[in-house]
Amino acid sequence: MKPYNARNSLLSFLIGASWGFVIVGTWVTFQSFIFLGIVTALLFSFLFLFIALFLIVILENLSMARDRHDELLKQSTILTEIRDALNSNSSPARE
Repeated sequence: MKPYNARNSLLSFLIGASWGFVIVGTWVTFQSFIFLGIVTALLFSFLFLFIALFLIVILENLSMARDRHDELLKQSTILTEIRDALNSNSSPARE
């Protein structure tokens, strides 16, 4: 389980809110343009859906980049510990 982080919580909240915005916004867009005809209402709804899903993809990429950064920090810490352990073991043999 991930430790608590305000940025991760905010990003998760924004992703969830964006999905709600997509669902409600698509329905509202469809209802707003239905007076122009079904085809036009579907076209505008699809256009809204496409733009909103693109924004969700951006938020998901931010989340994945944050996770990747956290993993690289963990790996760097472990590799530094391994290097220090190897250096401390090999230094008495040189003397």
